[in-house]
Amino acid sequence: MRFARIGERGHEVPVVVVDGRYRDLRSLTLDIDAAFWESDPVDLVSRALAEGTLPELAVGADARIGAPIARPGAVVCVGMNYAAHAAESGSLPPEQPVIFLKLPNTVTGPNDEVVLPRDGVKTDWEVELGIVIGQETSYLDSPDEAAAHIAGFVLVNDLSERAFQLEVSGGQWSKGKCAPGFTPTGPWVVTPDELDAGSLRLRSFVNGAPRQDSNTADMIFSVAHIVWHLSQFMTLEPGDLVLTGTPEGVALSGRFPYLQPGDEVEISIDGLGAQRQRFAAWSRS
Repeated sequence: MRFARIGERGHEVPVVVVDGRYRDLRSLTLDIDAAFWESDPVDLVSRALAEGTLPELAVGADARIGAPIARPGAVVCVGMNYAAHAAESGSLPPEQPVIFLKLPNTVTGPNDEVVLPRDGVKTDWEVELGIVIGQETSYLDSPDEAAAHIAGFVLVNDLSERAFQLEVSGGQWSKGKCAPGFTPTGPWVVTPDELDAGSLRLRSFVNGAPRQDSNTADMIFSVAHIVWHLSQFMTLEPGDLVLTGTPEGVALSGRFPYLQPGDEVEISIDGLGAQRQRFAAWSRS
């Protein structure tokens, strides 16, 4: 099942995507939020579809697609989770998951314009598999318990300003991760029954030129391991977003230029759709 949010920022309508059509969920939920994930949404929506009680939402070709989850309580990220990306970053593969946080207000629609940070000079792209948490998750006893806590998966671009992240960081990465619009998310959340998260192709392109091309099978730490590991140190809540790391092929490698005003980035993951962002220069409004 695919869940999405359609409409202008702050006025998105929750929908389920069925055969390319959008079915309005407002009779069942106000939003794709924590309460929705706690309501056994697949069963709830399946019954409503069978009963024919979800009207089709008329969506024009130019309609904005919002982030498919309402603002999460937390955005938790795993760094250097692909060995080749760790190598291009000048690091050995980590023995434990490297964790950092992004602000929830960085989450935006998959095709929204992104403004480059003021004084930023090294903005980078990172295609990633995102995990949407479905129920409170704390102190899991083993990775085998993780699946029951996952509501779905989503495509995310973990944008990074590398100068802020590495050169003026003070030893922590979040300065380079939290600029406005730095977590484009969507177009859909796909429930786990529809795909194998351990074997998905990830790709990115800048101005049409290929950059990243890998598979989630190459992750050092699996989805289940990540959720279990995080639960030992924090409580994850329904609707929280967990990013699982990016493969090689980013500008940090030194092989490609960093993003400039006017550049376009496209990313995709099999089964999770595609995104496109245009990057604009910062200006004082």
